[in-house]
Formats: sequence, C-alpha cells, structure tokens
Amino acid sequence: MAAPINIGDSRVIESREVGDGLTIRRRREAPDGRRFTTYERIEKPNLAVIKKSGGRELFDRAKLATAIHRSVGKFLSSDEEVDDIVNQVEDGLYAMGEAEIPSKAIGELVLDELARRNEVAYVRFASVYYEFKTVDEFSKAILQSRSRRGVE
Repeated sequence: MAAPINIGDSRVIESREVGDGLTIRRRREAPDGRRFTTYERIEKPNLAVIKKSGGRELFDRAKLATAIHRSVGKFLSSDEEVDDIVNQVEDGLYAMGEAEIPSKAIGELVLDELARRNEVAYVRFASVYYEFKTVDEFSKAILQSRSRRGVE
C-alpha cells in the first residue's frame, strides 16, 4: 500500500471544468512524482423538504431520481434523462431561495419537466402524485399536460 499523499505538498499540472460547470477537475503531482486527480465542487446549502405529514428531511437527489424512475422510467429515453430532470428540479428549488421547500413544490417541478418531455410520463407521475381514483382524473391530467406545454 502506497503512503498517503499530502495534497498541500502537491502541484497542479492541469485544471479543467467538468461538463456540469460546477466542478473543476485538477490533475496533481506529489513531490515523489505520483500523480492523482482531485475534484472541486461548489457546495450548495442543504435544502429541507417539508413533507405532507409536517415532518422534515434533507432533500435527497437519489430519492427523487428513484421516485421518477420507478413511476415513469420506461417512458423516458435514458437514465441520463432522469438525471437531467433531477438537475432541473434541483436548480428550480435553489432558485426559490428558500431553505425549506414543501414536498408539493418538488412534485410540481417534476410535473413541469415531464409535461415538456413526455405526456404519458406526465400522466403516470401525476396519477401517483395526486393519487388518482377515477378515469376523469386521468382525463384532467392529460388536459393539464397539454396546457403546461401550450398545446390545445
């Protein structure tokens, strides 16, 4: 096993921005010649989600991605599309400028993204989110999807 590297003693060989624009990748070299990579990310403040029950928990990207994938994954083109939806929702949450976000706001942002991407995925997610009990509720969701997209 190699000895641990002290990052403070290393020198930066190359820096470049990673695709998301929020991360910098740095190739470094230790005094003994060993090379390694570090990533610097912008740290965002934690968001608290206020649940329907009144309880609070930290916003969890993975939990949101799992919920989207479970309810509509087969109607989206890829896991990358699910990740893109999660990114858009997270950006929307931070844009609200609040430290505590009602879970309803998260659901609405997901629905907005799905309405733009896939009508069937929108209706499927809405049916779970709004707990549909009748066919009429599905019909209303289809109309809402078209309204959100600006299609009549």
